[in-house]
Amino acid sequence: MNIALVEDDPHQQELMEVWLATAQHATKSFSTGQAFIGGVTQEHFDLLIIDWMLPDINGDKVLVWVREHLGWNIPVLFITARDQEEDIIKILKLGADDYMTKPVKHLEMLARIEALGRRAAPRQTEEPTHFNRYLLDTSSRTLYYDGAPLELTQKEFELATYLLKNSGRLLSRVHLLESVWGLTADVDTRTVDTHISRIRKKLQLTPENGWRLTPVYGYGYRLEAVPQIGAGA
Repeated sequence: MNIALVEDDPHQQELMEVWLATAQHATKSFSTGQAFIGGVTQEHFDLLIIDWMLPDINGDKVLVWVREHLGWNIPVLFITARDQEEDIIKILKLGADDYMTKPVKHLEMLARIEALGRRAAPRQTEEPTHFNRYLLDTSSRTLYYDGAPLELTQKEFELATYLLKNSGRLLSRVHLLESVWGLTADVDTRTVDTHISRIRKKLQLTPENGWRLTPVYGYGYRLEAVPQIGAGA
């Protein structure tokens, strides 16, 4: 993959470049947020790595710029020295696909990059699938509602797809984390709750629209199709 890295610590930047090179990734590094913003528009990158603490503008603002100007298809791995729950939730809400806390571990970073690349890679072509008023097109990674495309982040699309394809099943938060995020069970499951809340609103998952997304206390969620009055009459 061609990876853009923004990291202001020269030693850390050089170390990551070596790690990425040994894994056959091409890397272009930037030391400031502004240099990164100017550079990522000049060529195509398959993945972005953004550090939070930068000398000019912080990484969370760089992340907002990325999502506003480069879209939601490019995966972003966020690097941070902060490990408070509210900080991690913040960057996930802003559009990060994954995060790592410092000190960054060599093999873990490569594994997370590989997982992000795998999820972002073009899937085997599938025919668009109807789920009542929704049309799921995995080839374009687009979910339509009554013919109109929904604006979803990469993770929201993947979670919505997983729920629709597994409708009727009771899915634990841990299972959803492992299946959609590829994370281990000790990662905070509130990440799932945050994304569930967002797709519930964006997809209008209500009985009036033919769906019920039910939380099961202390466990997880179940998405069920709700028979419509007069349907098929």
